[in-house]
Amino acid sequence: MASNYRRIISLVPSLTELLIDLELKDKLAGRTRFCVHPKEEVADIPIVGGTKNPRLDTISQADPDLIIANKEENRPTDIKTLMDDFEVEVTDIATIEDALITIHRLGQKLQVTEQAGELISDIQDRLTDRPGEPELRTAYMIWKDPWMSIGGDTYIHDVLEHWNLPNIYGSRSRYPKLDLNELQSYNPDLVLLSSEPYPFREKHLAQVQEVCPAARVLLVEGEWFSWYGSHMKHAFGRLNVWRKAIS
Repeated sequence: MASNYRRIISLVPSLTELLIDLELKDKLAGRTRFCVHPKEEVADIPIVGGTKNPRLDTISQADPDLIIANKEENRPTDIKTLMDDFEVEVTDIATIEDALITIHRLGQKLQVTEQAGELISDIQDRLTDRPGEPELRTAYMIWKDPWMSIGGDTYIHDVLEHWNLPNIYGSRSRYPKLDLNELQSYNPDLVLLSSEPYPFREKHLAQVQEVCPAARVLLVEGEWFSWYGSHMKHAFGRLNVWRKAIS
């Protein structure tokens, strides 16, 4: 049975990719400029602004029958404004389990339960295949000037925990700011510099290594740790290989 939703706007990059992988591209009437996967498929989907600054007038003109948003990625004020005129599905994803539940719920809502079920099964297979490597106490950096890490109530934290990389800032919330020098007092085994949202590069490795000479400091692909939805299938497969390689 076909879904009643014919014009969907996604304000969440990970979930735009998910909808396309669930064979719903023909229903996408809009996306953000950060919805970049899969590259070939998103090119002809109209852009309606960013995640934090969607063009509400453009969205209104598109006349969607469903807007997909996220509690963290989109601003509450924008969500509230859109809810006055449109149906808005607000997702809330802080763990891998939340992400899998979201796939299931969207699959039901959009009547692609079979595709969603197959995707969930594939992701769970990759979770089952995680290597049993010894734990490495980890600092995961997402920004500099100011330096910022991730707290225990984030999706990234849960991914780290699943791959036996306990987060040294797990007792904090959201995205704590810190003085880089304080890292040394935590004595991490591993410091990860993410490729997003701040584009860390080779030149930043030495800066962190100077502060934490005993730690291993690595650049990592941020999408492996922060993109949920169908991207988890690819990301978790890559994480399994990478995790073995760094132990």
